[in-house]
Amino acid sequence: MSNLVIVESPAKAKTIKKYLGKDYEVVASMGHVRDLPKSRLGVDPENGFAPQYVDIKGKEDLIRDLKKAAKKSDFVYLATDPDREGEAISWHLAQMLGVDMNQKNRVTFNEITKSGVRHGMENPRVIDQKLVDAQQARRILDRIVGYKLSPFLWRKVRKGLSAGRVQSVAVRIIMDREEEIRAFKQQEYWSIDAKLTAKGYAKKPFPAKLYSIDGNKLELCGIPDEKSAQAIVEDLNGASYTVSNVKKGVRRKSPAPPFITSTLQQEASRRLGYQSRRTMKIAQELYEGVEIQGIGAVGLITYMRTDSLRISDEAASQAEEYITQTYGKEYLPSSRRVFKSKKGAQDAHEAIRPADPMLTPDRVKPDLTPEQYKLYRLIWERFIASQMANALLDTVAVDISAGKYLFKSSGFTVRFDGFTVLYEEIKDDGDENTAALPPLETGNVLTLRELTPNQHFTQPPARYTEASLIKTLEEKGIGRPSTYAPTITTILARNYVERDGKSLKPTALGEVITKLMEEQFPKIVDVHFTADMEKELDDVEDGDESYAHMLSQFYGPFMDSLEKAEKNMDGTRVKVPDEETDVICELCGRKMVIKTGRFGKFLACPGFPECRNTKKIVQETGGLCPLCGGKILAKKSQKGRGYYGCEHNPTCGFMTWDKPLEETCPKCGSTLFRKAGRGGMIHCLKEGCGYSRPLDKKTSKSEEKDGQE
Repeated sequence: MSNLVIVESPAKAKTIKKYLGKDYEVVASMGHVRDLPKSRLGVDPENGFAPQYVDIKGKEDLIRDLKKAAKKSDFVYLATDPDREGEAISWHLAQMLGVDMNQKNRVTFNEITKSGVRHGMENPRVIDQKLVDAQQARRILDRIVGYKLSPFLWRKVRKGLSAGRVQSVAVRIIMDREEEIRAFKQQEYWSIDAKLTAKGYAKKPFPAKLYSIDGNKLELCGIPDEKSAQAIVEDLNGASYTVSNVKKGVRRKSPAPPFITSTLQQEASRRLGYQSRRTMKIAQELYEGVEIQGIGAVGLITYMRTDSLRISDEAASQAEEYITQTYGKEYLPSSRRVFKSKKGAQDAHEAIRPADPMLTPDRVKPDLTPEQYKLYRLIWERFIASQMANALLDTVAVDISAGKYLFKSSGFTVRFDGFTVLYEEIKDDGDENTAALPPLETGNVLTLRELTPNQHFTQPPARYTEASLIKTLEEKGIGRPSTYAPTITTILARNYVERDGKSLKPTALGEVITKLMEEQFPKIVDVHFTADMEKELDDVEDGDESYAHMLSQFYGPFMDSLEKAEKNMDGTRVKVPDEETDVICELCGRKMVIKTGRFGKFLACPGFPECRNTKKIVQETGGLCPLCGGKILAKKSQKGRGYYGCEHNPTCGFMTWDKPLEETCPKCGSTLFRKAGRGGMIHCLKEGCGYSRPLDKKTSKSEEKDGQE
């Protein structure tokens, strides 16, 4: 018996082949084999939106080999990824290879392990046409928007632009936040902070904050200026500070659920500094299989595109076994945890978890790349912690009276660490205050050690990071787990958005496009409309809506909007404002502006075409070259990795990965450099000098933050 199994990637094929044995040939389709044509719309709106698929250019040899392999096989199994996209790839393969669509030839693997592969092969099914229709509907919808809107943008703004159903909304969300920041008016306010000690604990002052005056709670800007703050401080001169109320309690802190796609991308961004695209690439490698010494090729995690929090009983039992063996039974919850998925979640897959919880990060570390290890450890710890007992915290909240003024202080101590012994989720709003208070009772008289008025200013809303944007897209129902990373990649590649450290901010081009879309195509950039479209796509997947009807409901009004926009902007072309710099054109004296071309940003003279002067954009570091004394510039390698080199390169060959500092060498006066990573140090690169010193803790933390950003 000759069986052919078709998967999507060679790595996955290699792992699965190990489990299936000699009666099975396992080959890879390398993703999609057919798609809509690039040169035309490829959809017939007059004929039920029938797609006109073509073989993907460059895959002719692969398609020929797949057809040969299928022809000489007794049975063909289609084992592409277990999601909409994977279902569509299997459908295309079945059409191309002449496979009977009524046969149970579709197999899916939630995990690429021996048991996962066996379970998939033992439970084949027919191709799910509803899943295929949902993928086709999404693909055709995106094609209509892209192919109809993009030429409009070329004519009205400039060539090479694109619009997309999800990407345009994502840029609009980032743009809305930018407008909030611009409209924000900073307001000064003051707080009064006291440091107090209790009898018997005189060496350990604890903080308290002024909360109310005459029973009236202070709002955020309740103390408006320094004069008001100083008046309160003077009024408190000589006051007696007495504990007026002590409230004690026990707080139960529950672990976060195991990861789904969006939360994995968010936590990997916060904790590891990974961009969403990088996270998904590494997760794909861990899912498809890694060679582990003593085991062979094995998939280390379950499928990484999911929004379900379901966990199999087998995996939960394995986690319980590990927790009991490692920490003891007291670290198990009283009953097994069941996490509830959000409304509308696709429950075909489990949450993202280790395929074998007994394979600890330390066990597989020697066989993983550093980034694979970090992500696997994150997934493994999050999952194991999700099955552990709550942490118990003894909390105390204290009211302290000083005449008509009331101060408050709070803190907690850990009674039982529970799941926090292994893992705690990082929050966007910073770490929790873990200070403990001395034992206090009502009536205790406290000693004031310090009373400080502190100036503050209200802060504008923060720009989105990848993590917070993904969270917002998920909360608003925009896109699906598989679309978050490619959406962010696209809006960055199109230069609609740019990175500012870890933040995302709109470019001048992004602002122009968003404003134009809001004026002419308000529905396309409307959050609620786009979320409703996602629900309709889900209805197609559930069989409650035909994809042709869903598309026709969208197409008519959309084409009317396009026709109206053409009339509204007849003869009009929108100019993207140039970003002016302080760099003076040495040919004509004008201030040069930043332009974007095929190879990224560059400086150009605004006097074009009279003056055609252009320059590369260079980022000076402030350091001087230890070889020739030239300026050291921040540069990027072909793979995008940052390094530092002399401005006179290639005449001067100096380059380094180490970051130049403003500090100079105490021995020879040259620029000092900071060496990154473990065993990092500050050292001089001047030949023959040899000066170096270890990093202090503060510098090390700064280094780590810089590396993540």
